[in-house]
Amino acid sequence: MNWSWLLSPPAAFLIILAAGVCFFGVLSGLALRKGRIGAGAKPYACGEETPDQKVQPDYSQFFPFAFFFTILHVIALMTTTMQVGTLATLCIALIYVLGGFVGLSVLYRR
Repeated sequence: MNWSWLLSPPAAFLIILAAGVCFFGVLSGLALRKGRIGAGAKPYACGEETPDQKVQPDYSQFFPFAFFFTILHVIALMTTTMQVGTLATLCIALIYVLGGFVGLSVLYRR
């Protein structure tokens, strides 16, 4: 029997999707539900009562790093997948690199 069809992307996707649904079904019994919160469900805080306040995360330092890696990865992907040997592709690769330098200089300007 030929099992090579299992390696095709649609079949692999369906297999992984089925495994995920099975894991969700099995592990959903362990999840903490709102109606089942008991005395032991409160986080341990050294015996102190913790004030109920919402944390406001600050992502201002995260975004420059995320954009930095996004720009560099797009440049690396585009330049490494180009066909080598012609002057036009060299010019296009240099334009991508120059665009990356401009994007990073704008990102980190003071």
